[in-house]
Amino acid sequence: MLACFFPGQGTLRVGMGRTFRRHPAAMAALAEAGDVLGRDLAALCARGPQPALISTENAQPAVTACNLAALAALRATGLEPDVVAGHSVGELSALHAAGVLDFAATLRLVEARGRLMARVRRAGVMSAVLGLTPAEAAELVALAGPGGSLAVAIENGPDHVVVSGSPDAMDRFGVLAMERGARKMTPLSVSHAFHSPLMSEVAREWAERVAGERLRPPRCPVLLNATGLPATDAEEMRRGLTAQLTGRVLWAGALRAAADLGVRDCVEVGDSRTLTGLARAAGLRCVSMSDPAWPRNVARLRPADPADPARPGPREAGAREAGVREAGVR
Repeated sequence: MLACFFPGQGTLRVGMGRTFRRHPAAMAALAEAGDVLGRDLAALCARGPQPALISTENAQPAVTACNLAALAALRATGLEPDVVAGHSVGELSALHAAGVLDFAATLRLVEARGRLMARVRRAGVMSAVLGLTPAEAAELVALAGPGGSLAVAIENGPDHVVVSGSPDAMDRFGVLAMERGARKMTPLSVSHAFHSPLMSEVAREWAERVAGERLRPPRCPVLLNATGLPATDAEEMRRGLTAQLTGRVLWAGALRAAADLGVRDCVEVGDSRTLTGLARAAGLRCVSMSDPAWPRNVARLRPADPADPARPGPREAGAREAGVREAGVR
């Protein structure tokens, strides 16, 4: 089985999408995204400027447009996922890939999410922490951030978490984390404390916005951030999408669930290598579309398997790779 994983806001940088944005399908997707939202997202992704790109109200539509452009280029090769998941705001790209949200609805919902989150008044920061288990991090969070001022926001792996909260609480956590034996703590370039109680002031509006959106039955399972488990029911996805605004992203659980479903191969669909590294650490074979060699890597990802007619043999893989090259990818 093949999974497609969609990165989130932490992947932003000027020039993103370089390895696939000249593909005709990707160019069309970026142009359509710009038409839907009334702004030139292709230019914003390609040329910035960086301060405009990383603002929350622009960042989330930009990374989503980049993800959807990558998906269009990937689909032009004939590849379709058996399972999908998206990291943080990338979950909305995954819902589109599964057919739950149409193209325009995905972008408008992402735009609404970004605008709401940008309105949060409380100052917040996020840091990636290596060398602490989620349980250890949660213990230190309780000491450093009483009253909900700090939270474990993301579980990326057995000793890789992201903590989110107020600047003062994060400073206290950093001291405790180093004393406990954390190997590294890296501040993230974000504007707010995402996936934490500090986002609660816009949670009701977000829930109302999600409640009013039409969700279609998925074509394939979606591994939810909020549970780390596969969902095939649109209403379960609605609840998960609502919960992840203030709740923890269980990405490590989603990777375990993917393996349990039989996923062995995956593609990171967007301009990022972060999810590729996490997937490989979890024992999955993964390629990133930020690699210039992604057409060749994708074409060869799934070896011939007589039990699975969807898996291409060498001849089909070679034809698929040639087709992508002819379509304009360099």
